[in-house]
Amino acid sequence: MRSLLRRSTEMVLNGGMSKIGVSQLRRSMVTSCRAVLLPRFGGPEVLDLRDDVDVPHLKPNEVLVRARAVSVNPLDTRVKQYNDIVNIVLDTSFEDDCGIRYRNVMMRAGYGRSIYEPLLPVILGRDISGEIAAVGNSVRSLTVGQEVFGALHPTAVRGTYTDYAILAEDELTLKPESISHVEASAIPFAALTAWRALRSTARIKQGQRVLVVGGGGAVGFSAIQLAVAVGCHVSTTCGGESIDRILAAGAEQAVDYTSEDYEASIKGYFDAVLDTIGVPETERMGINLLKRGGHYMTLQGEAASLADMYGLAIGIPIATAMLASKQIQYRFSHGIEYSWTYMRADAEGLHEIRRLSEVGKLKVPVEKTFPIAQVREAHEAKDKRIISGKVVLELD
Repeated sequence: MRSLLRRSTEMVLNGGMSKIGVSQLRRSMVTSCRAVLLPRFGGPEVLDLRDDVDVPHLKPNEVLVRARAVSVNPLDTRVKQYNDIVNIVLDTSFEDDCGIRYRNVMMRAGYGRSIYEPLLPVILGRDISGEIAAVGNSVRSLTVGQEVFGALHPTAVRGTYTDYAILAEDELTLKPESISHVEASAIPFAALTAWRALRSTARIKQGQRVLVVGGGGAVGFSAIQLAVAVGCHVSTTCGGESIDRILAAGAEQAVDYTSEDYEASIKGYFDAVLDTIGVPETERMGINLLKRGGHYMTLQGEAASLADMYGLAIGIPIATAMLASKQIQYRFSHGIEYSWTYMRADAEGLHEIRRLSEVGKLKVPVEKTFPIAQVREAHEAKDKRIISGKVVLELD
């Protein structure tokens, strides 16, 4: 690994009082490091850990983070599987660590291919926890040496599977001292996805009723904890193995979809429904259980899959028209708001997520960790469903 240490110093010119630099911070400017590259679509075997991947220069608002732990998200495995996944038939009862059940493998194959293929090779990874190695000139809220955690936007092409990752200032916040890097790295992407749905879109308030469809995964479980923290009454569907954990987190009702008629078991109407499953039957149930003026939000928007099928120029307009059609339909037929929800950087949300994590009110359980050198084994364990929960990669 090559690096150059640079210190900016303050100098006063004779006769001019002009300052060349004011920072007194020592900043490690790394020029290359290890990273896991995705050179082509395929199974875990295509992942390539290289020792000498270039680190770009920081933009003014960017932060260089020395990664200590990064989590594996469904987005990472879905992006890389284009060549293989089209020939696989997935069990529709499978719920992954973000609560996503794959209904139609052809629609999900090569997720984001229209975006990523022209940019290959890319670095996978979204979540991160580590220490700040350098900051851009306009960064004010963070300094070198601080421990931070955060997450990149879903469309970022230089991800976090690397010794040194680059994130914008508003994509990071201080890591709570009460949790480890492994624990911290499992939280931000899932929690920010849930935050965007419940707090930014539905704007949930104390006393409201919230239904989370698929509460056993990382997004669903984060949503439950965020809603409980606001003071909402929360119900959810999940697998039987998740019920105790969900009730302990504050949900008032947890229905086992594998052994109960969840449509008959869930009573009353809700102000907001977050559907992490997104199949026709859960969408129908969620819509019908909403109060007038309520919000239905699904993680399974079709923008990326339609762009993959038809290209960005055609797919995105089709997706926009499809979403608008559903919004108009449900607004007139049920008096509710319908939306596709995606993770997006949110400084306010990330700070609240940090606060809740610090006091133990927001956590995402980690089932297993792997060293970054075993990234192929980690992805294979997820692909084959050997591990259903959250997986984290550690960087020494």
